[in-house]
Order: sequence, then C-alpha cells, then structure tokens
Amino acid sequence: MSKLGTLYGLGVGPGDPELITVKAFRLLKESPVIAYPRKKSGAKSYALAITELYVDTREKEMVGLTFPMTKDREALEKQWNKTVDTVWGYLSQGKNVAFVTEGDPMLYSTYIHLMRLMKERHPEVEAVSIPGISSVLAAASRLGLPLADGDEQVAVVPATDDYDAMRRALETHDCVVFIKVAKVIDLMLTVLRDLGLVDKAAVLTKVTSAEELIWRNIEELAGRELEYLTLMVVRK
Repeated sequence: MSKLGTLYGLGVGPGDPELITVKAFRLLKESPVIAYPRKKSGAKSYALAITELYVDTREKEMVGLTFPMTKDREALEKQWNKTVDTVWGYLSQGKNVAFVTEGDPMLYSTYIHLMRLMKERHPEVEAVSIPGISSVLAAASRLGLPLADGDEQVAVVPATDDYDAMRRALETHDCVVFIKVAKVIDLMLTVLRDLGLVDKAAVLTKVTSAEELIWRNIEELAGRELEYLTLMVVRK
C-alpha cells in the first residue's frame, strides 16, 4: 500500500488574518489539499476567507465540507460519513489534507469530530493538530482584560438556556468566557442581573476580524439578534 497522506487540523486564528502561526502558514503552502468547513453547500467559510489570503486556491484542491446545523442524528451521521469518505479519498492517494478551522482545532472545533471518526475508521491515518489563537484569548487581548492571574480560576463554557448551570459557572469561577452566547443573550442578562455582574461583562462578535463588534454596556443587547460567532467575557 502506498504511503498515506497526513490529516492536519490547522487553526487559522479568530479573524484577523495576521493572527495565523508561521507553522500553519507553511503547511497551507505545502498541503496539496485544503479542506474547510461550511454550514451548507456553496456557503462561504470564515476559515476559508482567511486561508484565501495566503494561498492561490487555483493551485490547490479546495474541498468544502458541509456541516449542517441540525440536531437530526440520522442526517448528521450520513453527512459525517460522507465527509470522512471524502477526506479519506485524498489521504489514501498519499495526499496531505489541511483542514482549516477558525480559532484552535482542539477547542470546540469541527476538526475534533472529523479526527475522531477518521481514527475510528482508518486508525492508520496520522492526524496532526496545529494550534491556533482562540477567540477566547483574542477577546481578552481586545478587551485588555486578563483572563486569569495568580491562583484565579477561569472557565470556558458553552452558553445554554440552563439558568442554574450558567449561574453556577459564574459563582464558582473568577472569570468565565461563554461561547455560543447569541441564542441565549436574554437569559444570560437575567443571570448577570441576579448576580449583580452586568457591569463585569463584555460581549464580542467576530473578534479581531474586520466585522468585529464589542459591547461593554451589554444591557444594549436585550432582545437583540446576534451573530453566531459571539462570546461573552465575565470577570468578577
């Protein structure tokens, strides 16, 4: 059997194209196949937009992998199997595949599931993760706000509509970064009001990108519709 290609998970940073590592840049240049996540066929990928600034896509095999935003297990399993088969098709030909993802590939990334499934079905494949700057860290820099110092505890928590869980996260940590906060912004405001922490919170959308928005007075967000790539930092 010919030598297999390597699957790379490449973190391309939170949005600012300059926040990409030298190693990720080199592997983008060297990899013949670049795969990128998208929510539906034909959709533009946030990670792809960064990637396109660094490589001539005409010289690469560009592979858009669709990750539908659905909770239908059957539809998801079918799509994931198709995705793994697609990537395996290139790896089995000995071609390296660079799967680009915003932020870091090992923190709440689509790459994690792709890597797991690939290792389950094709354990002989080498999967290598290249760290990227996460939106969590980028947000701290944009706010000029230390996430943790000394013995302080920091948590990264996916925001949900579970009031008690969100309150508990805030009560038990010095600083909490809530990701995926857009859909539950009103509930989060309620939790913060109840704990007297509204003035300790900030919300950021598409941090460091050209479309970045920052709210330090988060009461302005009551009832607002926010972009999916929105997070909240609360430091007590």
